[in-house]
Amino acid sequence: MDARMFSVESPIFSTLQHLMDIPDEMEKAFNAPTRTYVRDARAMASTPADVKELPTAYSFVIDMPGVKSGEIKVQVEDDNVLVISGERKREEVDEKEGSKYLRMERRMGKFMRKFALPENANTDGISAVCQDGVLTVTVQKKPPPEPKKPKTIEVKVA
Repeated sequence: MDARMFSVESPIFSTLQHLMDIPDEMEKAFNAPTRTYVRDARAMASTPADVKELPTAYSFVIDMPGVKSGEIKVQVEDDNVLVISGERKREEVDEKEGSKYLRMERRMGKFMRKFALPENANTDGISAVCQDGVLTVTVQKKPPPEPKKPKTIEVKVA
């Protein structure tokens, strides 16, 4: 065999060395969060909510001015995660007519919130109402389990 084939200077070793050296950008790309994760995290961070516990239900209240009820989605994932999502769209401006935005401060785009529901939440008893730009999702509570009564065993005479 030719000794040059296995020397450190051989093209095979230099190619292998090159393949093993992963650039920092590639390594960061492999460990970076996905676009979906970043988008969902932003949407969740910018959607404030109030959560109230009532005697018979849980109430989730979110301000949604300008959002039509058809653009709001309320779902239950994994049997105990309440997901409220949707999108607030900006109205188009006709620049041909001389209209233009001077300032845009209202938040537009996708919104989403996820809430882990407690064990006593009845996922079959969920209602959602949007009134005056405020969404209220009500999750009924399951009735508490009845305490077990002691079981009486009849003693028979032998």
